[in-house]
Amino acid sequence: MRQKNSLRAVIFTGLFAAIIFIGISVLRIPVPALVGRPFIHFGNALTVLAILFLGARNGAIAGAVGLGGFDLLNGYAATSWLTVLEVLVIALVVHTTYRLFKFDDRTSHIVTIGIVAGVTKIFTSYLVSIVEALMAGTLFKVAVVSAFLSLPATIINSISTAIIVPILYYLLRGAFRATGSRMN
Repeated sequence: MRQKNSLRAVIFTGLFAAIIFIGISVLRIPVPALVGRPFIHFGNALTVLAILFLGARNGAIAGAVGLGGFDLLNGYAATSWLTVLEVLVIALVVHTTYRLFKFDDRTSHIVTIGIVAGVTKIFTSYLVSIVEALMAGTLFKVAVVSAFLSLPATIINSISTAIIVPILYYLLRGAFRATGSRMN
């Protein structure tokens, strides 16, 4: 997207937001946890793809609308702001990593970006779980331990992100280039 506010950029941002929302809605496997109601889904991987294809700004907007919108409409409204903050952090980390690779999309770089995104998600989810526990009135020490014990779903999501991002990136790259859009 040569112009950040072009009609094409707005359309692709909206399309990715919808795909992210649907990616969470269609395949969602709940996992028991001490804090929150975590579940396994593909929203994180799709958000990373949006960031790679659309850039940090529009990818973050797509992720915030897709993931945040899901939260607002599915009983997670009280903590949707935390989801949006997570998306912003992941967008910053993914885009910075991609920039360090000089936007070279060789396989090793995209795999590394998927892994970095997964590790970042583990870290941000841990912090979010602590905040959620504190919002529920839990003592800080209990919140820290409970948040740690609630990480299994995030770890599974992070592993799936590291696997799915490279696969879908290379499947979609050709189609995305065929639209005449510049990636990043």
